[in-house]
Amino acid sequence: MPAPEATDEGPRFRSGFACFVGRPNAGKSTLTNALVGEKIAITSSKPQTTRHAIRGLVHTEGAQLILVDTPGLHRPRNTLGQRLNDLVRATWTDVDTVAMCFPSDQKVGPGDKYLVKELAGLRKKPVLAVATKTDLVSPDRLAQHLMSIQAAGEEAGLRWQDIVPVSAKDGSQVELLRDLLIATLPDGSPLYPDGQLTDEPAETLVAEIVREAALEGVRDELPHSLAVVVDEIVPRDDRPEGKPLTDVRVNVYVERDSQKGIIIGKQGARLKEIGATSRRQIEKIIGTPVYLDLHVKIAKDWQRDPKQLRKLGF
Repeated sequence: MPAPEATDEGPRFRSGFACFVGRPNAGKSTLTNALVGEKIAITSSKPQTTRHAIRGLVHTEGAQLILVDTPGLHRPRNTLGQRLNDLVRATWTDVDTVAMCFPSDQKVGPGDKYLVKELAGLRKKPVLAVATKTDLVSPDRLAQHLMSIQAAGEEAGLRWQDIVPVSAKDGSQVELLRDLLIATLPDGSPLYPDGQLTDEPAETLVAEIVREAALEGVRDELPHSLAVVVDEIVPRDDRPEGKPLTDVRVNVYVERDSQKGIIIGKQGARLKEIGATSRRQIEKIIGTPVYLDLHVKIAKDWQRDPKQLRKLGF
């Protein structure tokens, strides 16, 4: 990144917010992690993995970019789906810049075009198009994809600020995207301490880590039925000096008895695997060894129940 431009008051500094939007599984979370340089948003091959607007912080010499990773916009099937869509729309209203992700291994379809038309209503706000997952396609296929993105914008009356092909997996053009996003931000002071990677509370990050581990290997409707809530994160009092231990108590919610059995597994084997996978990442966040206490509970049809949705943090 070039040095910040000089002004009469001194070096120019930019700071502000940009959000990634797109259909489910468009590569938004993977791209957020690549730009931040650390994993702060969970990723999965399962659609609709992201359920919260997760913020990641990108620091350069002359700017601070706050990225907001949003859930995939989709045709809602229940109350949860509608609330996630509402969250996406509220987020793009609040940020300085919007970047829409178009996975290169998929055609620009009706869902994409519907979203482009909505973004066309954001007058005077920069909107970038990002062709993600370019490592999965040939140069010819990518060229066709970029032309389709351009055409979708023209059809909706949206003039893209830029169209950028990137691969979060191999890092191709990720820095270019960072610089283009920063160029759209207003002048301003840093909003967060240098080096901070996210402003998400530990409870949110822990819940997402456990949910990601629980999603691994499950199929059918179960990914959508999983919700995770952290009950408490407390240092254990009776530990000797220099040997801290943190108790982390987490509840994993599903909608039916049969799903509970899938998560627990035969003789508890799957739940133990989820705990072991999660614990290693949680210890990095907490900074101490962790005793992870996992419980699986049933919240019947929680995706359709406004009262239970509030209880589960939606």
